[in-house]
Amino acid sequence: MSEPPSRTAAAVIEAARLWLGTPYHHQASCRGVGADCLGLVRGVYRDVMGCEAEMPPAYSRDWGDANGRETLVEAARRHLKEIAISDAQAGDVLVFRLRPGLVAKHTGLKVSATSMIHAVEGACASEVPLSPWWQRRVAAAFAFPQLPLSKD
Repeated sequence: MSEPPSRTAAAVIEAARLWLGTPYHHQASCRGVGADCLGLVRGVYRDVMGCEAEMPPAYSRDWGDANGRETLVEAARRHLKEIAISDAQAGDVLVFRLRPGLVAKHTGLKVSATSMIHAVEGACASEVPLSPWWQRRVAAAFAFPQLPLSKD
């Protein structure tokens, strides 16, 4: 039997599910209006942490192909805790390398051992199986910072 998600993981999953059905829109991060994969993660971070991690510069759909830098992974390292891919749990951010030899440039939020929430061009933000196809493409995994305990 798996452990229940931590308070932070539960908050991430709850926040991510509020984004379900948000139309795909390149560079957007507005729940119910539009988001790309980065915008989804940014929006969940805002919802859970109460602030914007950072505003990304404008980027094209082929941004990673031009300079070869792991920009997405570098940004995640600035705001999230990098963890071993094998340690990724519900509530963690997964970064994907869609083709071998190219930079990682897709993100999703792990919801369970078998599912994730992501935004992909041509579809609304959705919860999908974390199939073997996706699992083989995980390039990095990150945990959200722990939320402070409430004073209730």
